[in-house]
Amino acid sequence: MKKITLYTKMLCPYCAGAKSLLKDKGQQYEEIDIGRNPDQRAEMIKRARGASTVPQIFIGDDHVGGCDDLYALERSGKLDEMLV
Repeated sequence: MKKITLYTKMLCPYCAGAKSLLKDKGQQYEEIDIGRNPDQRAEMIKRARGASTVPQIFIGDDHVGGCDDLYALERSGKLDEMLV
């Protein structure tokens, strides 16, 4: 299984949605809360090629994007392929 990393903030409904989908799929992930760890925000923006909203989701070295992008992968059937 590939490492999944989520950059999040507390009380973010999109972050909660992304985490919920991954949990429903039985996936574990590393969560980096940029609200509690503001020094990680710059790292997130760099890894996400300028994206500054949360969540920012990475599967392995691949940048998925945000919550809507994660759900789009799920609807298209491509998410399971990425998780292997």
